[in-house]
Amino acid sequence: MASTRKTDSPARFALLSIAAAVVTIALKTVAYLMTGSVGLLSDAVESVVNLLAALVAFWALKFASRPADEDHAFGHTKAEYLASGFEGLAIMGASGAIAATAVIRLKHLEPLENVGVGLLVSVAASAINGVVAWVLFRAGKRLNSITLRADAHHLMTDVWTSVGVLIAVLVVKLTGWLVLDPLIALVVAANILLTAMRLLIETGHGLLDRAVPRSEQAVLESALVPFRERGIVVHALRTRSAGPLRFIDMHVLVPGLWTVKEGHDICEEIERSIRQALPRTSVLTHLEPIEDPASFEEPP
Repeated sequence: MASTRKTDSPARFALLSIAAAVVTIALKTVAYLMTGSVGLLSDAVESVVNLLAALVAFWALKFASRPADEDHAFGHTKAEYLASGFEGLAIMGASGAIAATAVIRLKHLEPLENVGVGLLVSVAASAINGVVAWVLFRAGKRLNSITLRADAHHLMTDVWTSVGVLIAVLVVKLTGWLVLDPLIALVVAANILLTAMRLLIETGHGLLDRAVPRSEQAVLESALVPFRERGIVVHALRTRSAGPLRFIDMHVLVPGLWTVKEGHDICEEIERSIRQALPRTSVLTHLEPIEDPASFEEPP
């Protein structure tokens, strides 16, 4: 017995991320051209990765929203992990490019120019990223989308990176310590690399059918309490996530003297209770007689 609730499509939020990436690339490139700061260049490179990731995210979210079909009985939601995995690899590539540029600048230090105007342009770009990241965080949490959460984390990393770069450029201007500019770029590269690693780890867990989070497992157990108090035994409980969807299956043990209808009705009630507690969940129940010792065996 199974049922699935239709999910909201988060693809439209990816369009916001695409627009923000285009605008910030333009602003940060202008800031770099005005100042010559390799730190600001690294910031602009990260925004290029943002755009690439947002485009892939849009495709993945549109694909993931497709309904189940004959070849994909459980839907297409795992396409989101393709986007998050691609974004992780792209971020790693950006980290390497930024680090290489910084090393070259360390060997050939250059003075910065037009710092004031350049910083103002970069601040405007960071503000845009901050607002969009906040919107994506909320949407990703509400829609349980790893792709939107990944994009939001990436944008927030970009914001904090920009803050660090802006401080460094300002200090360079005030003190004349030119070496700070490429050193900050190296710190930016390391920070981006850590973000990529965390994202790839989360993607891997999703592809390996990790169980739903502990907080959701607690909600699930609470939904089952009223049935266990009525003498219904639930065991062999298994959960997994696939993008914004959850899949739960379990064995439901009832008295062998119950009619088929009575057993069916209690399973329907259990499934309905779980879906109310955890929306966007597919629930599969397997009915067994409680008197049979084999009913308590764990499935393979």
